[in-house]
Amino acid sequence: MNRRKFIIGNSLALIGLCLPFSLRSNSFKSDPKISDFEKKLKPVGRALEFEDYYVWCNSPIEGPDGKIHVFFSRWKKSKSMSGWINGSEIAHATADSPEGPYTYVSTVLPLRGEGFWDATTCHNPSIHFVDGKYALFFMGNYNGKMNTKRIGLATSDSLYGPWKRPDEPLLLPGDEGSWDDLLTTNPSFLKHPNGEYWLYYKSLDTENYVHPKFPVKGNRKYGLAVAKSLYGPYKKYKGNPVVDFSKLGDNKQCEDAFVWYEDKKFKMLARDLGVFGQDNGLYMDSDDGIHWSDPSISYQPLNKYINQPEAPKHLNRYGRSERPQLLFQNGKATYLFTASQGGKFKTASSFIFKIM
Repeated sequence: MNRRKFIIGNSLALIGLCLPFSLRSNSFKSDPKISDFEKKLKPVGRALEFEDYYVWCNSPIEGPDGKIHVFFSRWKKSKSMSGWINGSEIAHATADSPEGPYTYVSTVLPLRGEGFWDATTCHNPSIHFVDGKYALFFMGNYNGKMNTKRIGLATSDSLYGPWKRPDEPLLLPGDEGSWDDLLTTNPSFLKHPNGEYWLYYKSLDTENYVHPKFPVKGNRKYGLAVAKSLYGPYKKYKGNPVVDFSKLGDNKQCEDAFVWYEDKKFKMLARDLGVFGQDNGLYMDSDDGIHWSDPSISYQPLNKYINQPEAPKHLNRYGRSERPQLLFQNGKATYLFTASQGGKFKTASSFIFKIM
């Protein structure tokens, strides 16, 4: 190889590493790949079914008492599925085994009412043990609508509380006209190997949400915010968004990301919103937590794993798993917790997979 070709070849390779994953390659669109993660999944079944509630956002952690603790969002059945945006609370349940059965313990983050930033909903719990504290990231709003959704952080010395609730949100939207000027939600947290505190968040811009050009309002992307302390301040990465499928066309996007660090890799699960379809999960990995691989399928529609009754007419998300969250035991991911419509009360509950 002559020197000129060598220089050009290496320059193109470096440019490729700097481009968003969605521009580096789009061969995955016509030939979706099943990830190694998906191949390890064994369905366990439903848990946390309550006759009078919808259950969503199940975040598990193993406690010092040997029990499995799950922090989950729930809202009254009378509100129907849409109650998550204007009536959700965050509750706590425990079990002796990851596979249950689970027993309700308490509601840890109820609605706070008029005058608070999390007055009308508390949702998206994500529980972590960080620096000797339990950190419960969540989303709240104060008008029961999308435009006031903000990420917050509650902390406690014990999984049984009491929980110190924040007077202000942890992360605010961007300036008017930016890609993230509508909201901050779907928090995913990790403590970086370098000691920093990394918070991934979902957002979208107001213009494409208020004046949608597609059946799904807006285009959801992921940003990163970094802090020197668990409590912040969290500063947004200048190269945001770090996950953006919009360049693939047809309003492709994702949500519900869960990010973790394992085997010297950053790894991400997310809910697919048009890349391969609406009912799959996505898997991506990264060497630096910023530049992500092309997506593959992290989990498939539920009918690939179990037989379900015909969909009730009032459940329009029936058959898919959302809000993927992992249980870690001895440093390894052992169970995948998701949320799915259906179950014996025809509402929504946790659906658990074992990772073999």
